[in-house]
Amino acid sequence: MFCIDQLNPNDILQIETLLDDCFGRNRHKKTAYRLRDDIPPLVELSFVVRIDGQVKASLQFWPVLIRGASSALDALLLGPIAVSRDCRGRGIGLKLMRHGLARARELGHKRVILVGDEAYYRKVGFCRNLARDLHMPGPVESERLLARELVPGAMKNAIGLISRIK
Repeated sequence: MFCIDQLNPNDILQIETLLDDCFGRNRHKKTAYRLRDDIPPLVELSFVVRIDGQVKASLQFWPVLIRGASSALDALLLGPIAVSRDCRGRGIGLKLMRHGLARARELGHKRVILVGDEAYYRKVGFCRNLARDLHMPGPVESERLLARELVPGAMKNAIGLISRIK
């Protein structure tokens, strides 16, 4: 059994260790990380899974903008999501994402983007088709850029460059 909790400052060291284990120490060079540099995650959308008092999974959301030719739309960037090796295959990541996405919708957010494998993230409603008109400021395999609407039709006019909130 596990419990999803709000991330607290005491979790940061365990989360960083977990992220290094899951994604490597060079993870900060990836485009999605550059969108997060020097911008704090949304505290109300930062979660951990604890098992026997240890952080075994984490999920954070970050504010971003989708900048089109004439307007900008706010969005959330999901990730990183990480599950410790000894807890994989138990549905923890999916439950954590469902929890985070439900909370984001409750808070009034409309759209979420991420970089990942569509076959996995489709299980929580993400798809490539909704992100076809989006681009990131750096190298990203286009088929891995996915989106999900938290409000029906929220991605209808989402066209342009995903950028940092200054």
